[in-house]
Formats: sequence, structure tokens, C-alpha cells
Amino acid sequence: MSFVIPDDLHPSLVPLAWLIGRWQGDGVMGYAGVDEARFSQTVDFRHDGRDFLHYTSQLHLLDSDGVPAAPVDSETGYWRVSVPLDPTAAPRAPGVDVEVLLAHPTGVVEVYVGRATGARVDLVTDVVARTRTAEEYAAAKRLYGNVEGQLMWALDVAAGGHPMSSYASAALNRA
Repeated sequence: MSFVIPDDLHPSLVPLAWLIGRWQGDGVMGYAGVDEARFSQTVDFRHDGRDFLHYTSQLHLLDSDGVPAAPVDSETGYWRVSVPLDPTAAPRAPGVDVEVLLAHPTGVVEVYVGRATGARVDLVTDVVARTRTAEEYAAAKRLYGNVEGQLMWALDVAAGGHPMSSYASAALNRA
């Protein structure tokens, strides 16, 4: 499925334009000490003409019949393309630097840095902050890609004293 770059999209966001819109689909999650479970997800990437995308994600566990049941996770934040502070600096490899700020209702805030190359974004946490009541959460890596028109993503985390390992992934379709 093709997409159209909005006329009022901030020029810095053109490399992320393929993300804009609503995406829905299913995925799976599981981690050390956490039973594997299937979920449904809705993701929105929106813009208002400024130099960031507003991002929201809602996950619901799927019951044994594959019907969305209890909400299990949500996050909201902002995606930005990093503009070099020195415009005369030599260009890096193909792609653009990306910054992502995410907040979770569990008391965790993450700042990711990474690179967007074509229809792929690789991110790693630069900062993780937790409230005193949040569970231990140390670091994460995320991968987003457009594969044959689907938004595919994967999340690896280091949490609860466990090393970085796979936590969740999903395949989403443009809604």
C-alpha cells in the first residue's frame, strides 16, 4: 500500500513519512519470568506541521479466541529527526539520526537514539528514568521496518535483572 507525503509535513520528517498514519495488528510478547502472550496493537503516528511525530501505542491481550481483552500496555511520545548542530559537518552514512522520547504509565520514561535508513529505524536507549515505584528496567533496543507494506517491529529489553533479550514483536497493517 502506498502513502502520500502530506503537504504540511515538516521537511525534516520526510525520512519518517512512511510511518505516518494508524497501524493495527497482532503480536507476541514474553520474557524471563513472563509467560508468552498474544496481543493486539494500535499505533498512531501523527504530525501537526512541526518538526516531530506524535506517537501513541495501545496493546490489549488477546483471549483464547483471539479477541482483544484486557489492556496490557500503552506508551506515548515523540519522534524527531536529529538536525546536526553544525550544518557544515560532514554527512554520515546514508540515513538520518532519530531521537525518540517515550513515556509509560508504569513509571518509566525512555530516550532512544538511532538511525533511520530507508524504511527501517534502529533505536537504542540513551536514557531510562524510573519512578521509585516502577519495576527495574535498564535498557532497550527497538527495530521498526516497513516490509511489504506492513509495519514490523521488535523490542529487546534488559529488565528485572535479566540481560538484554527479546521481549515483543508485531506485524501491523495500515488501518
